Amino acid sequence: MTHSALDPAPAAGPRPGGRAALVIGGGLAGTAAALALADAGLRVTLIEGRPRLGGLAFSFHRSSPAGVLSVDNGQHVYLRCCDAYQWFLERVGAARLAPLQGRLDVPVLDARGRSGRRLGRLRRTALPVPLHLSASLATYPHLSLAERAQVGRAALALGRLDPRDPELDGVDFAGWLRRHGQSPRAVEALWDLVGVATLNATASNASLGLAAMVFKTGLLSRPGAADIGWARAPLGELHHTHARRALDAAGVTTELRTRVTGVTRTPEGRWSAATAGRPADGSPAEADVLVLAVPQREAHALLPDGALKDPGRLLRIGSAPILNLHVIYDRTVLRRPFFAAIGSPVQWVFDRTDASGLRDAPGAGDSQYLAVSQSAAYDDIDRPVAELRARYLPELERLLPVARGARVRDFFVTRERTATFAPVPGVGLLRPSAPTDAPGLYLAGAWTATGWPATMEGAVRSGLSAARTALTDLGRPHVNPLPALGGGTPKEVA
Repeated sequence: MTHSALDPAPAAGPRPGGRAALVIGGGLAGTAAALALADAGLRVTLIEGRPRLGGLAFSFHRSSPAGVLSVDNGQHVYLRCCDAYQWFLERVGAARLAPLQGRLDVPVLDARGRSGRRLGRLRRTALPVPLHLSASLATYPHLSLAERAQVGRAALALGRLDPRDPELDGVDFAGWLRRHGQSPRAVEALWDLVGVATLNATASNASLGLAAMVFKTGLLSRPGAADIGWARAPLGELHHTHARRALDAAGVTTELRTRVTGVTRTPEGRWSAATAGRPADGSPAEADVLVLAVPQREAHALLPDGALKDPGRLLRIGSAPILNLHVIYDRTVLRRPFFAAIGSPVQWVFDRTDASGLRDAPGAGDSQYLAVSQSAAYDDIDRPVAELRARYLPELERLLPVARGARVRDFFVTRERTATFAPVPGVGLLRPSAPTDAPGLYLAGAWTATGWPATMEGAVRSGLSAARTALTDLGRPHVNPLPALGGGTPKEVA
């Protein structure tokens, strides 16, 4: 008899005997896979090259003039429709640290308004889909009356698409929007406002299949699907501290600062991983199940011959950058938790004062810490900090007039040049599913064929999918915690 993956974890300590699993990679995908495999009774070892878990959703400490801060490498959000990531938060005991909005409400500032800026809001009501957004769209000031009507018609057409249709993968989203009457202003003020943040690509560089998935699932599936959640604590507390505690309680052996240099199949049909920095005696780790939960290029380097029919396709999956600007003002310049901007290079701005620990820092005073999240930041990702400061601080003053009289106490930048896979038309043909042609070897990562773009949700889904497929292949009873990953309510399956 198995327990639900949402139930308390089994007693700590490695399980003697039985089947063993080796998970390479301690990001969200690998951690989710390790937990799911351990919950089904396997002896699991998780190996991660970094000194921490969490992959690219992590935090670090920085000494600033205002004190020592906990800084997230980037601003990450999720939506109410992200069932897998919510499972992850519950499973590691961190759900309270990343609550959802009670109801979708996105302030949108237009820097080109007649008075210097103009505020609009994208918010929902409790009415059924698609009426839940009708009032907000009808009064959205950043579009003309005709543009709002055209947006409504395009949304209904988008809702009729099937994101799983392979024909959509090769079509660019921008072309589809043009054919459905969307003006450049509508693309900027609505479609890219949402799409760039979720897809990490503008409409012209996005697959229609992935765009349809985002908008249909997030805005057109159920009224509350797009309600936004984000961490009110450092991401490291969720994705490393709480995750490590959950892994330990589930009996997973976690080895950090350990780099896998190669994987091979033993004569007995098990999987062996050679490592550098292994804290034990340096002997290879062996297991019946091997999950590669690393970025696509690392997976390609580790894949044994014959594991995929065309392993080179992993190298053809491109990447897209995300840039984050961190600004500490000597006073409060933003009264909302976040806002989005149009008519400016600024995209999304979040208040990280409390989450970073700035509020309680000895030298903080009335300081406020804002994080500016810039997706698809191809033009800015390699700009020197001085240039970014000169470019973005005046923009923040345009959007937030109070900032014009404020002193900047600190300004620094975090860059993720390969933050996500690039969701370009045709990428769906390159993304592999969890099972490989090598028995017992599985792939996980947001870049695999989850049907989702490269999000925390996609990463967790990939880990659960790899674990579920492995357990099914072993004939091992297990619990599927997510109906969307297999249908029905959570139940024991064989």
